[in-house]
Parts: sequence; structure tokens; C-alpha cells
Amino acid sequence: MASPKWIDATVKWIDYRLPVFTFVDHHLIDYPTPRNLNYWWNFGSLAGIVLVIMIATGIFLAMSYTPHVDYAFASVERIMRDVNYGWLMRYLHMNGATMFFIVVYIHIFRGLYYGSYKAPRELLWIIGVLILFAMMATAFVGYVLPWGQMSFWGATVITNLFSAIPLVGPKIVTWLWGGFAVDNPTLNRFFALHYLLPFVIFGLVFLHLWALHSHKSSNPLGIDVKGEQDTIPFHPYYTAKDSLGLGAFLIVYLAFVFFAPDFFGEPDNYIEANPLQTPPHIVPEWYFLPFYAILRAITFDIWFIPAKLIGVAMMFGSIAVLLVLPWLDTSKVRSARFRPLYKQFFWLFLVDCLALGYIGANPPEGLFVIAGQAATFWYFFHFLVIVPVLGKLERPRPLPESISAAVTRRGVKTGGAS
Repeated sequence: MASPKWIDATVKWIDYRLPVFTFVDHHLIDYPTPRNLNYWWNFGSLAGIVLVIMIATGIFLAMSYTPHVDYAFASVERIMRDVNYGWLMRYLHMNGATMFFIVVYIHIFRGLYYGSYKAPRELLWIIGVLILFAMMATAFVGYVLPWGQMSFWGATVITNLFSAIPLVGPKIVTWLWGGFAVDNPTLNRFFALHYLLPFVIFGLVFLHLWALHSHKSSNPLGIDVKGEQDTIPFHPYYTAKDSLGLGAFLIVYLAFVFFAPDFFGEPDNYIEANPLQTPPHIVPEWYFLPFYAILRAITFDIWFIPAKLIGVAMMFGSIAVLLVLPWLDTSKVRSARFRPLYKQFFWLFLVDCLALGYIGANPPEGLFVIAGQAATFWYFFHFLVIVPVLGKLERPRPLPESISAAVTRRGVKTGGAS
């Protein structure tokens, strides 16, 4: 694509030496985008916007936060009461974490439904899963910083899980703690990691966008772009569409910030950490609950492998399985629009994930144990058995010849593969 004809001489001078304006023009203005993207494609840009909000508010909060066990809880209260607009920064940051996970989870499920992980976008998908891993690590260490009861005991329980790893487990726990219990060294290193990891996420997002622009966006039909008739410039069409989505998102986000800022919080975390008093029910933040349910699902040893180690392996495996999903799915058709059986199993899988979240929020006793084991079994069964088998047995509906021909009857192939 030719360089844009800049009118302003200063802009032209800068762009000749550092082609930043040409880059913006190619990748944000004239970038050819499939003409049929729906509002589910808004959530990728929303995730990027929330990431910027989280980094900006986090920097302001770090200016007044004290990472010391004797002062951390009080410093958070000082931010809320004495620092100008400190309450706003904290509520934007707290609820921003929730909104970040909501938009990313929707973004992931959109990718699962429309087959956005398939060739040639496998690396794009893998980088996205690595972003999810980094987000979870960032959220976990950040949850410890207020040094409330749930922060302290959540850190104690979750870090202890690594002790299940044979040989090196106890050493990993000691390294994470910086000693032999969750204490001041733990808080210090968690603060350092929480400040660092968002910039790691930012770097992964840059790679994610680079991979995206290398092979262009997927689309609801799951078919390849057949030429200029299938695309439109990103600006003004999708900037306008994304702006509308951003406006709707901000209404929801700021409604929680100003009217229900503690809706997603745990009441126990407004009590200062006390190592001598264990809360009656330790639960992580809501976005960890499905994985927490998977962790607790195994209550029995298998041969010489202890239940704790199996639970930890399955918890991490529940995310790691997404890394190999492009190769587990054997279907040549991307979009669930043309896969009637896969569509039904997709919605069943979504219900299973919601059920895991509900189970994780409840004590592991009675029927919740059995339900958790059943839901965990279905989670892995979906990826490891159903997805590969469906790709071989399912007969997809015919695909359109192109995006632009999708609205006409004559634009339909007789076969089912893209």
C-alpha cells in the first residue's frame, strides 16, 4: 500500500524519518477488514481499552500504596479516604479487573464459536491463551495487595498448591513466599510482580495484534476473504461501530464503579489480614471460580498420584488444553453457523463452564462434590473427545462462496469445507 499523501509539512517530515503516521494509516484507518463483522468482534478492542485503564489507574494507586504487612491495609484505606480521587482510582481498578475478565471471556467464547483458532491463526490463538495466563497471574498477585482476610488466606491456600509438585514443589512455595509463611517478603514480591506483569501483557497484546494483522480478522462466516469486494476500511466503519460498543460498555462499567463498587468483592477482605483467624469459607474472585471447582473436583488418589497433585494438574490443564485446540479440532469448517452439531455442544459447554463457576463458589461438600466432578469430566471430554470426533463425523452445511455473495442464493458451495 502506498504511503498516504500528508498535507501538513511537519507530519510529512516526521513520517519520512519515523513512519508512525503511515503505520497508523495502514493498520487503523485503511486496514482492510471483513465487511460482515458483528458486535461480538467489539470485545477485542474493549479488552485493549480496559488494559490501558488498568495500567493507568494502577500507576496512580502505586504512588500511594505501601507494600508492607503493617501498612498495606491502612494505605489502601488512606487512598480511599485522604488521597484526592483515590476512591475513584481504586474503584476503577477493582471493577476494571472484573470487566477485563468479562470481555476477555466473551472474546474467547466468540473465538470458540466461530473457529477463530483455526489455520492460519493458530499462533494468534496461542498468544491469546498466554495473555489469559498472564492476566490470571496478575489478578492473583493483585488480589493479595489490599492485605485483607481473603487476600491473605487466598494467597496461603493457592501458593500452597505448588507444594504438590514432586521434588521441587516445596522449594517453589518457599520462593513464592520469600520465607516459610505468607509474610512481608511475599507482599513485596507480589507487589513487584503486579506492577510488572501488566507490561508483559501489553507486550503479548502487541504480538497478538501483529499476528492478527498478518492474516486479517476472522469473520462470522468463517470463510476466507476473496478480494476487495469482501472488505471495507477499518475507519470510519468499525471505529464507529467500536465506539458504540465502547459507549454501551462504559455505561455498565461506570454503573458498577459509581453505584455498586463492592458488588464483586468479598466482605471478609475489608477486614485486615489476621494469620490467627481463618475465614469460614475461602473463595477466590469470581473469574477464578470455574478453575477452583476443577481444582477441588478430585477427592481421591489415583494409584500413587495424590489427589492434590491431580487437582493442580487439571486446573492448569484446563487452560493449557486451549493451546492445542487448533489441532484437536479436525473439522475443516470454522464457524459454528454451518456446524449444527458443534453448535449444540458449544452451548452445552458454555452451560458447563457456568455450572463450574457456581460450584466453585460453594463449599466442597455433599452434591457439590459430585456435580463438580461431573462438570470437570465434561469440560475435558468436550475438548479431548467431542471436538475431535465431531470434526470427523459431522456433515456441515454448505458454505457461501464469499462474504459478499453470502446474501444471495447463488453464492453457496455444494461442499462443506472451506
